[in-house]
Amino acid sequence: MKFTALLASLTLLLITANANAVDLTNRLGVGYKNQFSTNLPSLAAQYYPSNSLGFSAALGIDTESENSKFGLMLKAYKVIFTERQMNFYMGAGAGILSLEQAGESESGFEINAFVGGEFFFTGLESLGFTFETGVSILSIDSGTRFKSFGDSPIRAGIIFYF
Repeated sequence: MKFTALLASLTLLLITANANAVDLTNRLGVGYKNQFSTNLPSLAAQYYPSNSLGFSAALGIDTESENSKFGLMLKAYKVIFTERQMNFYMGAGAGILSLEQAGESESGFEINAFVGGEFFFTGLESLGFTFETGVSILSIDSGTRFKSFGDSPIRAGIIFYF
């Protein structure tokens, strides 16, 4: 009897959590992200064609003399779990980078795999705060670098959805 009540309670909890998740279907978001191996804040656009699949593009440019940076990153997201006001996802990204340090320029690519979440404050469902962690491969002219990363909501991104 207790097992049946527990099972019914857990089922109700899961159904309720899915029903109250933030649905981003057909919503376009714009904001910023800072997810390259190098510190390069970027303008970002994010779109969810369905409730469980999303895509983003981030473009970062810094024209500092003798220390310029350029990056373009494309990512795909798969929502794997939802809670009230929060979506947990996993995904992969690929991008190109061009870095200049002390007048020496090098370019290459970055590939990453990650898990993360996007949370929304109650009553403010159009503003998403993201955090992510994962692994990354950066290959530029000077060599290849493997690394793990973890980004807080302020660094990982803030997106406003229309």
